[in-house]
Amino acid sequence: MNQQDLVNNYLINYIDRVLIIAHKESTDKLEATLTKEGFHYEVLRQESKPEFQNFSRSYLCLLNHRHAWEKAAQTDKPTLIIEADFVPVVGFGKLPLPFNPKQSDVGISWLYTCAPQVYHVSPEGYAQGFSTSAVAYIVNSQSAIYLLELANEVTEKIGATQYSTWDSDIDKFLLNRKLKNYIPWRNYGEHGGLPNPEHQQNNLSKVHRADVLYGKLAFTPLYAVGEQGGTWKFLTVRLQARLKGIARLAVGRFLRPPVIQGSTTPVRMIKFALLRQFSLRL
Repeated sequence: MNQQDLVNNYLINYIDRVLIIAHKESTDKLEATLTKEGFHYEVLRQESKPEFQNFSRSYLCLLNHRHAWEKAAQTDKPTLIIEADFVPVVGFGKLPLPFNPKQSDVGISWLYTCAPQVYHVSPEGYAQGFSTSAVAYIVNSQSAIYLLELANEVTEKIGATQYSTWDSDIDKFLLNRKLKNYIPWRNYGEHGGLPNPEHQQNNLSKVHRADVLYGKLAFTPLYAVGEQGGTWKFLTVRLQARLKGIARLAVGRFLRPPVIQGSTTPVRMIKFALLRQFSLRL
């Protein structure tokens, strides 16, 4: 893109509103950052109800997102949904939209990725791909309606008390409905939350962090605040995340060999993957 195209493609120019999903967490710093970046936002706080007592944390998280999807389904413009422990980078609003705004078959576009994969890169640099985790992402009214169907399916087939990796099924669910999903060149922020014990109990990694960021974070993540560790903790976590991202690239988990072999533009994909990781920024 040329400079004018980049300006026209700023995130702030396309997002109708930001929905912050929260329970009891403080969102003051996140709200201040969004205000500074020029976004209109709403905080959706989950109420504590007696019937929630035996629900799994994963299902409670799904209920939070379902509430946001219901609101996103009612607007014509894209909606950005972020969890309360998301930490945006400085200049978040002037980062590029990760998909072509004129495209009608967009499903979800992750701004923060976990275990990402890339499937295809367009001539303009938009990357179709996969991610799990729903820390920060963009949906439109159509994809939000489909995600409400996913929520119903999880309720019917798995139930409220059982752990589910529903966020790992979003990509396949939307692809099956002929929508294309997108990942960013670099992460628009960090997952700043503390380890989730439910992940570890189900043989999954208890923490996940951004492998590579677009720039400096707007404020310090919770995992590096106070007794959690400070500057040394932050630098250690970011280094580990960077090394993990490079390792995933090296062993073919970000850009899989079969994808390269089946692509008509393999050089473009390889260039995207290499330039994404090998940067001076943490």
